[in-house]
Amino acid sequence: MRTINFGIIGIGLMGREFASAAMRWPHLTGMTVKPRIISICGSPVTPEEEAWYREGLGTITQVTTDYHEVLENPEVEAVYCAVPHFLHEQFYIDIIRSGKHLLGEKPFGIDKPANDRIMQVVKEHPEVLVRCSSEFPFAPAMQRLCRMIEEQKFGTIIEVEAGFLHSSDLNPNKPINWKRIVKFNGEYGCMGDLGMHVCHIPFRANWIPQNVRAVLSNIVPQRPDGKGGMVPCETWDNATLLCQAKDATGNEFPMILKTQRIAPGEKNTWYLTVKGVKGSARFSTKNINSLDYMDYAGGDQGWCSMDMGHETAFGSITGGIFEFGFSDAILQMWAAFLYELDHDGKPLSKFAGCVTPDEAALSHALFTAALKSHERMSVEPVC
Repeated sequence: MRTINFGIIGIGLMGREFASAAMRWPHLTGMTVKPRIISICGSPVTPEEEAWYREGLGTITQVTTDYHEVLENPEVEAVYCAVPHFLHEQFYIDIIRSGKHLLGEKPFGIDKPANDRIMQVVKEHPEVLVRCSSEFPFAPAMQRLCRMIEEQKFGTIIEVEAGFLHSSDLNPNKPINWKRIVKFNGEYGCMGDLGMHVCHIPFRANWIPQNVRAVLSNIVPQRPDGKGGMVPCETWDNATLLCQAKDATGNEFPMILKTQRIAPGEKNTWYLTVKGVKGSARFSTKNINSLDYMDYAGGDQGWCSMDMGHETAFGSITGGIFEFGFSDAILQMWAAFLYELDHDGKPLSKFAGCVTPDEAALSHALFTAALKSHERMSVEPVC
């Protein structure tokens, strides 16, 4: 089995998720490649964090607070980078130029100009595999829905709705963090942090937004600063985008995309609904192991619900009857990234691959147009 040495730049929540996935790699079956995490970089790296990585992995040979040292390490072949949005441009460009393969967090730049500069460097280094993180489509029920898209089970598309809703900011007394500050998070607000998840499958299905009318909401304009005072909460909490989309055949249809941090009743819900003249399907992580579908050939209409087990794109030792969860989705996403590394950038299947730089760039075009749309109360072109 081929081993690829990784460095992690940004060792917080998602860095730990990747490390945990590496610890679980024997859970996968049939893989011809595996990750070995040898380098970690944080600012700072606390003794507790270093101990967690060292003891859990047993492979760490480098701990640093300077990401350049990771890039200068000749043993590091690939990097997972999970840093705040304002750091994406410089970090991603430096990683790619160093010749290290990159899985980076969304949105791949704080704004479109930053993303444009990243994309230029991506084009200059075709030998480097660059992908963007998005794990939710790897749920088995979602993979089944994606297979329906490939098999054209829906016929002419009538409407698509996708969203990522949660209630992490529902409490107005929650102290502010970097994601609520424009200079760190960017003007996209919730769109930048959640939007690529929402766009992943529509973009991969070639459902391309032609224009957008956006309504953005700053529901909690002030938050505690953690020191007894109040400070401006600058970024958009919720966003609803109504797009006129077009598929590969030229058919046009409405596509509704929602990203919400203040969504009462939603813990962390990612969903997709596709309606077509031949059939419809809907999936939500609220019922992560279920897929609702409806075939229509005249006469009565009725939704059917199919229970899915652990029927994953990349095989695992888990029995097929058992349930699938978030950590499984992370493991599947990492399997997809390493599979592409081991197969010259080609995914296992169309919908079992990570977000490409071109798809991330399209999301920037959409979110930039959405900002203009909200400001002008107008429909703005995307492509």
